[in-house]
Amino acid sequence: MITSLYTALASRVLFPLQERLKKHTSPALLRAMEGSQWWPARRLDELRIARLCALLEHAAAHVPYYRDLFARLDFDPRTVTRLEDLRALPLLDKSTIRANTERMKSEQAVGLARFNTGGSSGEPLIFFIGVERVSHDVAAKWRATRWWNVDIGDPEIVVWGSPVELGAQDRVRAIRDKVLRTELLPAFEMSEARLDTFVARIRAKRPRMLFGYPSSISLIAQHARKRGIRMDDLGIRVVFVTSERLYDHQREMIESTFGCGVANGYGGRDAGFLAHQCPAGGMHITAEDVIIEIIDGDGNPLPAGESGEIVVTHLATRDFPFIRYRTGDVGVLDDRQCACGRTLPLLKEVQGRSTDFVIAADGTVMHGLALIYVLRDLPAVRAFKIVQHTRERVEIMVVGGDGYSEATEASIRSGIGRRLGAGVDVDVRRVDEIPAEKSGKHRYVVSHVTA
Repeated sequence: MITSLYTALASRVLFPLQERLKKHTSPALLRAMEGSQWWPARRLDELRIARLCALLEHAAAHVPYYRDLFARLDFDPRTVTRLEDLRALPLLDKSTIRANTERMKSEQAVGLARFNTGGSSGEPLIFFIGVERVSHDVAAKWRATRWWNVDIGDPEIVVWGSPVELGAQDRVRAIRDKVLRTELLPAFEMSEARLDTFVARIRAKRPRMLFGYPSSISLIAQHARKRGIRMDDLGIRVVFVTSERLYDHQREMIESTFGCGVANGYGGRDAGFLAHQCPAGGMHITAEDVIIEIIDGDGNPLPAGESGEIVVTHLATRDFPFIRYRTGDVGVLDDRQCACGRTLPLLKEVQGRSTDFVIAADGTVMHGLALIYVLRDLPAVRAFKIVQHTRERVEIMVVGGDGYSEATEASIRSGIGRRLGAGVDVDVRRVDEIPAEKSGKHRYVVSHVTA
């Protein structure tokens, strides 16, 4: 890895010192994970089974919710010898966690941190994370960062909108960010004036990496093009995107504007750091820490290549276990090995949240992309959001550009109608701005309809 003296100081001395002060073990975990990513599959599975057994035995002994659940099911963690043995346990959903939050805490947990999801699926969730889980997630992200020839301490700009990050801008955080050469740009407001500022800051800082929502970074790229400002001469090596579905047109916009690769990441505050893309294109699962299952609508496991809901067991969650947790995301496992040579299993595709899918009047389920293409191909549409309220009614908010007219709205209604059904009421509303989610994310499609 090519690195500057300052980056070496930050990644090998300053950041590990910070982690030690926080009682995190991420530097040691990173060293272990940079070895295990090349292990044969059998050796990796042996590690995962051992860690799974340790998690289940701890839950049985020290977590009231699981102690009672295992007793009711007559489930003995000591009998677990395969990853598939997890299927003897029920799926864990948000409503179960909400109803048993205190009872899901380990009796041995110390220093739990309270977190919440933003509720983009309509189900906000409060949960707790311990030091073990944080250490493992930091190490997993750190490893994936280094795949792209960048490291902690390289200049970085983060385009983010989470209240957790934006609410933590105290003096200590500001000093830490300055030392590690990280700058945060808030993704809540993406007005023309703010975008001008973002482009100027990126040019001034000349970061080695960008990190943020794909919608926000692609909007910055689009704005720079609109202004005729080059962004591919800054030495940016990679753009990391996460927390939203990455669409092909966003990837193309980001890559061509910044002149570098785009690394897609998948995970969340609740489920953890789950997978990250390497330069060879493989979406590697953090298999040392997580077990991912794909299930159908009845909860049955699906083989590689078939699309279903992503279910996660995080092996570093003894303090507040996430065992067979339903993420609400839809994805596909891959059974091939990546060309990079890493033996970590792959996600073939993360298709989005279940609420990113829409249902036509006749009951046909389709990805929101089917509707997105209708609006994306209209030059007079600058931005949009599609909300399916019922099978019979769809609301579309549109920010109009040059040439926007009644004919544009007629094209929208016609295109949406062809996909959802001629009798569907398509309510097109022109707005000045598309509001972001509370987290700062931008979602193109939200459906309140279930099959």
